Amino acid sequence: MYPHPVELPNMVTLTATEITAPPAWALLQRQLISLMEESADVMMAKYADPGGIIYFADDIDDLYERIYNWGLFYALGADRRVLDLALRTWNATTRACDGRRRHPFFPWYFPQTHDEYYGLTIPAGENSSYQAGKRWISDWHHQSEGNMAFYHFGLADPTIAENVDRARRFAAMFVGEDPAAPNYDPQYKIIRSPIHGSRGPFLAANAEEVIAWLEGGKGDGYRYYGVRATLHPVVKDLEQDWEQTPARRDEIVGLFNDIVLNGDIPNTLGATAVVTNAYLYTGDEKHRRWVLEYADAWLDRMRRNDGIMPDNVGPTGKIGEQRRGQWWGGLYGWYHFGGINVMFHSLTVAAECALLLTGDFGYLELLRSQLQLLLRHARTRDDGQLLVPHKHGPSGWEDFRPLRMQELAHLYHASLSAEDYALIAQVRAGDRERDWNHVPSEGEKNSGNTEFGRFQYYDGQNPDWPEKILQAEYQLAVATLTAMRLDERDVATIIADNRSPPNPVLTKGLTQVALGAPESVYNGGLLRATVRYFDPDRARPGLPPDVSALVDALEPDRVGIQLVNVSASATRNLIVQAGAFGEHRFTEVRFQEEGDAAGVRDPRAWLRGERTRTDQTVPVDATHFAVELPPATRIRLDSGLRRYVNQPTYALPWHGGRASPEAWLTGPVAGARPR
Repeated sequence: MYPHPVELPNMVTLTATEITAPPAWALLQRQLISLMEESADVMMAKYADPGGIIYFADDIDDLYERIYNWGLFYALGADRRVLDLALRTWNATTRACDGRRRHPFFPWYFPQTHDEYYGLTIPAGENSSYQAGKRWISDWHHQSEGNMAFYHFGLADPTIAENVDRARRFAAMFVGEDPAAPNYDPQYKIIRSPIHGSRGPFLAANAEEVIAWLEGGKGDGYRYYGVRATLHPVVKDLEQDWEQTPARRDEIVGLFNDIVLNGDIPNTLGATAVVTNAYLYTGDEKHRRWVLEYADAWLDRMRRNDGIMPDNVGPTGKIGEQRRGQWWGGLYGWYHFGGINVMFHSLTVAAECALLLTGDFGYLELLRSQLQLLLRHARTRDDGQLLVPHKHGPSGWEDFRPLRMQELAHLYHASLSAEDYALIAQVRAGDRERDWNHVPSEGEKNSGNTEFGRFQYYDGQNPDWPEKILQAEYQLAVATLTAMRLDERDVATIIADNRSPPNPVLTKGLTQVALGAPESVYNGGLLRATVRYFDPDRARPGLPPDVSALVDALEPDRVGIQLVNVSASATRNLIVQAGAFGEHRFTEVRFQEEGDAAGVRDPRAWLRGERTRTDQTVPVDATHFAVELPPATRIRLDSGLRRYVNQPTYALPWHGGRASPEAWLTGPVAGARPR
């Protein structure tokens, strides 16, 4: 028996009455959770010291990424020890990378942070993974990756006072409350440099840094994977040996500082997540205002640029201000070697954050407009394959490829509109290369390859998708666990080899199946969820032991949920929440009630007989309802839903809408701690 179960007598409670063998997807879901709980223990025992220091020398965002989704895994129902391991590792990593001192026992960890947040650059000679002095980690491509673990801690346990304080301090660096980090210009509504952090904007690079960012790592071949930024049109064709002549080197470095660093780029829209994260803890209106002000500023720039999101603005917020009016060429922009890959991450994150905070679907234009733009410039290959441009440069639109599913899936999940369904249908109709019903077994980050099968399922064309995605995740998870067990290296060899330790926790399939949502944007996206679950008997988030969940229908005003208790001996209780952060509201729940289970006294006769089922409709008009699952029962719930009508919060259902530590001390279960 767990201490301090939560009792919420005013909450609508439903009881499952259908006794049944658990479906295959339900058993797979529980097996996957158990497997990854075990794998987390193995990973930490083999690749980290007992205090949480990972045996890996790299940028701090990559260290955080080793446990980026462990807090989410706990919030889905994993054992508390998974969260404790993640917290231990995050705190140990943050301490070891503090810029004030060099850790005496872990010399491979180099100074990277100030005030527990990203500093500006790794000192020359301090990075074993990259050439000395050529690596920044304070752009939002990298900040976003590293912040995922921290965001997930709010989902897992919003009452950790230290994390609440951090959330406020990190947001202060962007809303103008931290004088040591004057990153934001409220007059022109820009973040003052694409590279910034806890010490403010970075406005002066050196030659080594400029080589890396203009030439893509010259040591491995001139522009071997393309450029991150250009000086175009001021310098249209940069010569390969520009840094060999001191005068030319100084000129190019000066131009880089003036053109690339002196202004803002849409990639920094990722900062909306760190400020939204603070709002979810505190409900402070200043955080909401800043997110909307910054998102509105970029929407306005896009509209003033004929519907194209400009990838650079200057120090007064003008499009192409340092580039003679040219709207492309900025860092991580349209001419970046990955094309839309990085910029679209932040557009998605900002659109989702602004919608979450307002319920205003107009903010989805940040993303929708750019997808429509690409499709307007699409080409059709001879075999009928639809191709869209992924880059824009001196010759116009270029790099035509099939459009990935990542952004389309997020846009449609946010809106569930006919307009956005039509965009996906257009891409599907023109797809000759990809099998949309196939579910790959891969630890993808942002490709969206598993979103094809999920879309098909809800479109009625891939009925066994839940089982397929869970099988695919299990296959990868068990392969990862096996590889770790077969790794016979000692600690000294692991440190010397400096290979990235595996992350054996996969939350993509669990999020898709149980929460009815696409996987969060890997680069800084907050959780997407149509519904979430909480365990009142253990006063914690996540599915209770033995319980599996499947969202089997998604519509603008309803959600279908299957809940299964795979235990044949224990009753389980759970709370269902509308939305990841309580942003939605249930209207009513329809379900079927079976006759008295006492009829099972004669199992064979019971199985042969006609069972009495009665349709029930229960008004809810709330963000939560509770479900009791007696042993070996299943229930399907058809729940009416009003989307984005509540202010979002990290607060647990028994916090009364407040998520701060003060609420924990004064709330209805004062003194309890989640288990």
